[in-house]
Amino acid sequence: MASELEPEVPAIDQSLLECSAEETAGKWLQSTDLTREVYQHLAHYVPKIYCRGPNPFPQREDMLAQLVLLGPMEWYICGEDPAFGFPKLEQANKPSHLCGRVFKVGEPTYSCRDCAVDPTCVLCMECFLGSIHRDHRYRMTTSGGGGFCDCGDTEAWKEGPYCEKHKLNTSEIEEEEDPLIHLPEDVITRTYNIFAIMFHYAVEILTWEKESELPADLEMVEKTDTYYCMLFNDEVHTYEQVIYTLQKAVNCTQKEAIGFATTVDRDGRRSVRYGDFAYCEQAKSVIVRNTSRQTKPLKVQVMHSSIVAHQNFGLKLLSWLGSIIGYSDGLRRILCQVGLREGPDGENSSLVDRLMLNDSKLWKGARSMYHQLFMSSLLMDLKYKKLFAVRFAKNYERLQSDYVTDDHDREFSVADLSVQIFTVPSLARMLITEENLLTIIIKTFMDHLRHRDAQGRFQFERYTALQAFKFRRVQSLILDLKYVLISKPTEWSDDLRQKFLEGFDAFLELLKCMQGMDPVTRQVGQHIEMEPEWEAAFTLQMKLTHVISMMQDWCALDEKVLIEAYKKCLAVLMQCHGGFTDGEQPVTLSICGHSVETIRYCVSQEKVSIHLPISRLLAGLHVLLSKSEVAYKFPELLPLSELSPPMLIEHPLRCLVLCAQVHAGMWRRNGFSLVNQIYYYHNVKCRREMFDKDIIMLQTGVSMMDPNHFLMIMLSRFELYQIFSTPDYGKRLSSEITHKDVVQQNNTLIEEMLYLIIMLVGERFSPGVGQVNATDEIKREIIHQLCIKPMAHSELVKSLPEDENKETGMESVIEAVAHFKKPGLTGRGMYELKPECAKEFNLYFYHFSRAEQSKAEEAQRKLKRQNREDTALPPPVLPPFCPLFASLVNILQSDVMLYIIRTILHWAVEHNGYAWSESMLQRVLHLIGMALQEEKQHLENVMEEHVVTFTFAQKISKPGEAPNNSPSILAMLETLQNAPYLEVHKDMIRWILKTFNAIKKMRESSSASSVAETEGTITEESSRDKDKAERKRKAEIARLRREKVMAQMSEMQRNFIDENKDLFQQTVAEEASNFAVLDNSPMVSDTTLIALGPAQTQVPKQRQFVTCILCQEEQEVKVESKAMVLAAFVQRSTVLSKNRNKVIQDPEKYDPLFMHPDLSCGTHTGSCGHVMHAHCWQRYFDSVQAKEQRRQQRLRLHTSYDVENGEFLCPLCECLSNTVIPLLLPPRNIFNKLNFSDQPNLTQWIKTISQQIKALQILRKEESIPNIASSKNSENMDELQLPEGFRPDFHPKNPYSDSIKEMLTTFGTATYKVGLKVHPNEEDPRVPIMCWGSCAYTIQSIERILSDEDKPLFGPLPCRLDDCLRSLTRFAAAHWTVALLSVVQGHFCKLFASLVPNDSYGDLPCILDIDMFHLLVGLVLAFPALQCQDFSGISLGTGDLHIFHLVTMAHIIQILLTSCTEENGMDQETPAGEEELAVLALYKTLRQCTGSALKEIPSGWHLWRSVRAGIMPFLKCSALFFHYLNGVPSPPEIQVSGTSHFEHLCNYLSLPNNLICLFQENSEITKLLVESWCQHIEVKRYLEGERDAISYPRESNKLIDLPEDYSSLINQASNFSCPKSGGDKSRTPTLCLVCGTLLCSQSYCCQAELDGEDVGACTAHTYSCGSGVCIFLRVRECQVLFLAGRTKGCFYSPPYLDDYGETDQLLRRGNPLHLCKERFKKIQKLWHQHSITEEIGHAQEANQTLVGIDWQHL
Repeated sequence: MASELEPEVPAIDQSLLECSAEETAGKWLQSTDLTREVYQHLAHYVPKIYCRGPNPFPQREDMLAQLVLLGPMEWYICGEDPAFGFPKLEQANKPSHLCGRVFKVGEPTYSCRDCAVDPTCVLCMECFLGSIHRDHRYRMTTSGGGGFCDCGDTEAWKEGPYCEKHKLNTSEIEEEEDPLIHLPEDVITRTYNIFAIMFHYAVEILTWEKESELPADLEMVEKTDTYYCMLFNDEVHTYEQVIYTLQKAVNCTQKEAIGFATTVDRDGRRSVRYGDFAYCEQAKSVIVRNTSRQTKPLKVQVMHSSIVAHQNFGLKLLSWLGSIIGYSDGLRRILCQVGLREGPDGENSSLVDRLMLNDSKLWKGARSMYHQLFMSSLLMDLKYKKLFAVRFAKNYERLQSDYVTDDHDREFSVADLSVQIFTVPSLARMLITEENLLTIIIKTFMDHLRHRDAQGRFQFERYTALQAFKFRRVQSLILDLKYVLISKPTEWSDDLRQKFLEGFDAFLELLKCMQGMDPVTRQVGQHIEMEPEWEAAFTLQMKLTHVISMMQDWCALDEKVLIEAYKKCLAVLMQCHGGFTDGEQPVTLSICGHSVETIRYCVSQEKVSIHLPISRLLAGLHVLLSKSEVAYKFPELLPLSELSPPMLIEHPLRCLVLCAQVHAGMWRRNGFSLVNQIYYYHNVKCRREMFDKDIIMLQTGVSMMDPNHFLMIMLSRFELYQIFSTPDYGKRLSSEITHKDVVQQNNTLIEEMLYLIIMLVGERFSPGVGQVNATDEIKREIIHQLCIKPMAHSELVKSLPEDENKETGMESVIEAVAHFKKPGLTGRGMYELKPECAKEFNLYFYHFSRAEQSKAEEAQRKLKRQNREDTALPPPVLPPFCPLFASLVNILQSDVMLYIIRTILHWAVEHNGYAWSESMLQRVLHLIGMALQEEKQHLENVMEEHVVTFTFAQKISKPGEAPNNSPSILAMLETLQNAPYLEVHKDMIRWILKTFNAIKKMRESSSASSVAETEGTITEESSRDKDKAERKRKAEIARLRREKVMAQMSEMQRNFIDENKDLFQQTVAEEASNFAVLDNSPMVSDTTLIALGPAQTQVPKQRQFVTCILCQEEQEVKVESKAMVLAAFVQRSTVLSKNRNKVIQDPEKYDPLFMHPDLSCGTHTGSCGHVMHAHCWQRYFDSVQAKEQRRQQRLRLHTSYDVENGEFLCPLCECLSNTVIPLLLPPRNIFNKLNFSDQPNLTQWIKTISQQIKALQILRKEESIPNIASSKNSENMDELQLPEGFRPDFHPKNPYSDSIKEMLTTFGTATYKVGLKVHPNEEDPRVPIMCWGSCAYTIQSIERILSDEDKPLFGPLPCRLDDCLRSLTRFAAAHWTVALLSVVQGHFCKLFASLVPNDSYGDLPCILDIDMFHLLVGLVLAFPALQCQDFSGISLGTGDLHIFHLVTMAHIIQILLTSCTEENGMDQETPAGEEELAVLALYKTLRQCTGSALKEIPSGWHLWRSVRAGIMPFLKCSALFFHYLNGVPSPPEIQVSGTSHFEHLCNYLSLPNNLICLFQENSEITKLLVESWCQHIEVKRYLEGERDAISYPRESNKLIDLPEDYSSLINQASNFSCPKSGGDKSRTPTLCLVCGTLLCSQSYCCQAELDGEDVGACTAHTYSCGSGVCIFLRVRECQVLFLAGRTKGCFYSPPYLDDYGETDQLLRRGNPLHLCKERFKKIQKLWHQHSITEEIGHAQEANQTLVGIDWQHL
């Protein structure tokens, strides 16, 4: 990036090259003061080698450093030539069983979900492929760089710790043998000396802070005035800011500035100016001034060049040390000893400590370098890993504080090494016991969150960007805590217990600061002004969720610890509740003769908080007491008697009431912050340690107190006590109509309270609450998720809580509850619930959100209706409670509960007088059902002689209390069963009565049953049957009515389709039907169908009617009527290209007349087949343009189409289009004149045409030379004998109407503009050529698609293709009428001359370089321009036929010349047929013509076979072309797939079956032609092997082959470095699927210039590889990217699926991915069909965000 003025690279100083490493090392060996010697050497040489000018020359610096500086050290260590010394050390060394490969950015890493101790244990690709884990459930991620491979670490893996490569090294590991025994004594001393000096030097110079003087012992004698202005990286300023500033400060170009910025970002610093002090200081001041406005300025230092030189060498030294210790474990051990040796200053003075503590002062490059050295030395040596871990833990607090104040990313901080240390179980335990690590981490964390409120709780201010940044940094401490806790101890020492409990104390302190934080108060009257800050608190809660769970898991592992922890937690909770009753007035509540003392507290008036981590932790520990049975073994050790249940339940209950009130709409004025808090409280990420634990806490409380008391307190907290304690309260409410919303609120609160009771009794699937295990819990979660709808694997995983290892435990149970359905071509695999699991469905499952609950209810009722069952959804049978919670069920039969139930039923019975709701009733019914199920279970499982104390059934059959003598609950249910307004709940009530009877029977089975009871049930049964019959009848009537309505609708639909036929058929209906008629008409089927020539089958004229999609008018297509057009899209294409590197240098001068057979770039036309009037389209397009201009003035939003380029969307189907094709009648019928003479044969015809051409050429010459002398003129006229009947002065009249002519010009110009990438110019002589070319290319690409898919040539083509080809061919045939006659004639002459030599044309391509089908189309379509002046009676058809024969012959010669038939022993012994003999004869002739340069004659059979195979695509294309040109229907034989159709094609195209006959019939002229073709210089060069030629048939282009396993792609991409920025890893490697090139996308470094605009690597590649359209795979995101031009792009789903049939875009899940061939074929098909642009258009229309992306930067 040197600018012109800077001096050239200084030449290498000779004295450096003469320096001998061996001598220097010898001098050092003799020396007494080695340190001084070495330092002097460095002081002298380092500045001479490094930093000699403005730009670094790394190759030269490295070479000299190796020679002058590092060489002597290597000699010194080995005592001999290092080339021999190091290999010796390597042999003596035992290879390590640890892999230790440090990951690069973006490299794939693998973790095994079955065997890894935690998710941070990863393998590199090589170890993974050689390990047992590749067959397990593994997870694949891309590394952020910086970790290392854990292969060989026995503590990281439950099984299979070694891969095959490292297994070999484990055979003779003796425990902790000293690696130094393998080294000779003298080597040890020497190494120790040199390592000590060099490591010390590197640390000293890297942590040196003075800018212009060196340490004393390194000062140079003479000091120059050369400085660097050094720019450092920070994470605050953006690339753009830095680039802009640099351009101003050191006036460099943008390219140079981008280079500087890229290097600064990569290495952490870069010198941006070199010169004397003042010069550099000036640049510094500009940079600081420019960047200090909003944020802190960029860090810039002016440093003396010698300091920079020493620092650069210091970095080089670190990497050298890293490579030297790789030779031997002994050397590694020495380096570790040197690094950790205490220095003279005592504490923290070892070299390693100095580096760590200066970490945040170093720049990125230096940090990465020494971190890597630590990894390859300290972390690979198990003994020193421990010592290092201790140093790390001792300095932990300082390192973390440095990290928090530093602005670099986590991966560039030494604090990031915690993941390498804390996740090793043995180290973590050691650090907990010896260094009290848990307490240190938590204390450090607390120190960073200093803001507290008056109660000592955390207080987060408004969340500014800086706050958030700081807070994110602090959260990394929680990660460390997680690492320490992630592997649970198996045996506990007293030390570990003590230290863990100390840590637990600190943790309780932390939670205490969270208990009750962010309290909220209900807003009444006006809306809250400023949303309070809530995110920080929830972020903290989310991050701590796993830590809280893991703390509980640790406690559960040891009984002593559990008991202590429980006591501690309870004590802290007491402190938090201290003064629980202070200042609150006590009140007494009484219902049904029960009374209880509580405090007056209203959630809707006081402060309430959703954060209660201490209560919730206690709940978790309480469950563990039950689960581990400690509660029953050592009740005397537990303070259970001291517990005050009302105190325990108070806060969780408030929290649940808050949720209920928010749901009832009482907190609307508190804004969204509260809604969000409630959402997260229930959300799967937090609920485990929030909502779930609150429910458990209430269950704990209820199980220890009188349920009647609990219910009264609950009524009071829900603020419903009034309603239920005063009779007729509901009546009073409903009469005051005014308070609609109060009624509504109360109803919702009652519903929520009943729901809470259902949850308290029904949620017993946590191990410890109910008698279940963990898998039952997960099964139940999955069943309820699948009850909503079938789900994909990823959806299910998202809906289940993850543990600290990112596992949900789903895979182990999913098979038991669900079936898997594989996906099709789109969509994903789905799990469906097994039908037998549906009975476990609980409508009031506590993890359903409201929406999920209603969806699930609907889905389950629907299912029951389908199975013809009644639609009741009764509560499922539940597992029994654990003994500690057993008394919970009594809440269902408590007096207050029965009173509540009776009250609500009473309201429902007298439904007009009271305010009540159906969902309230539904919940009551559910509760009754639960109680009956419970009693039934008790009865079924009862032991002998035990009395079941649960007597719900008996209680509900008793009538109410004396005062109002209300009927019994049972009686009310029977009343409700027949209530017409409760149709929905009938089934449920019926189920309840049935269950009640069953329980009664069970009770009575012990005693004799009385007759009366049974009679009662019988009558009930019969009434039920009647009821059933009645309902069946109603259902039948409804069904009949439905069917009738459906029949009417489908009838109307049919009529509609009949009336608007052409809307439904995208094509012209009449045309299709006419064709159908034709095919069956006897006139045609008797004769063979012939597509061209004098014998062409005559087709009767058909009339064609079409309807315009814009004005709906129908019109016949005629020559003289207004034009009708099809919307079309023309694009450049390289889909068929055999040579993508060809570039048209100057499109303005390029002549496209001859298409090269490599089809390097063609013009493809496609259409959606929708027809419009030309004038309607013109109006529509003008309006689109006007709208676009208006929008430009308003706001610059992209659209998916580019109006400036003439693009628009088809008005009907919104398909992207950029022009229109006119609809025409077959143009040949219009120009075909009568033929009244015998038609000439080929020889005569060629003669005639040649004469006509000659005459034309002489005439053209005439016109171009103005008459100088009239005498000359007359002489020429005499020479010019016009052929008979040829009238060159005749100009035919154009038969078309003006509007059709205009459309012919429009489409022609569009094709020319797009195909050549030039400005439109309808006069340009190349316009007709481009039109013919587009026609030929489109036919060729369709023929390719049909062949690739093995479809018949004339099978049923889609309407839009058929219409497009017909219109395109007819257009191309008619276009000459709007071009200059002389131009078209000129083209014909030149094209013709390439086959029939003509002296007046030089430099025509040889026949090897002409694509014959393009030539055929050009000749046939240009011929009428000549033929219209020929009145000798030669018909157009004859010309077509002879042109076709001529081109076919040229193609056969082309094939023979390029065919490379090897005789691979497959010579058929069949006697040679006439084809074989003829082809042999022709080959002989060819050999004569080419002067025997052709290979020896292969067998005739081989030759004929290669001719047939080679010419097939040409014949198929020709058949399509003539079919659409002349409208002759295709023979039925070609309409089916199967045989090769060669003979049928030949007949249809009026060719002889033996193609070689063409040569024999006209042998005199063909011989001359073949000779002239073979004489061409290029043909000779080809035959002599000096150039290549395309051989036939051309292979189909396919997208590249992708590997089956996605990880190999990731690996390939991780080895790919950015081609521009010297070996740096690319951030977003992107693979072109067309040619397989890897690109460095979306980065400044690889931007290229395209038409004066900077574009990203992919966009630039799109133009070079796909001429504007390309398909990429973004490897790290696993996304397919479609790009078209600069403004169009979209992401498409990748062809890689995991085992669950899902794609994993952005690789979030990391499941193994495998190639799905069908999906890849689908992408390939889109490419072959040229539908990529259309696909992008549809995607952008559907998703507006795609339009806003700057695709050109990718």
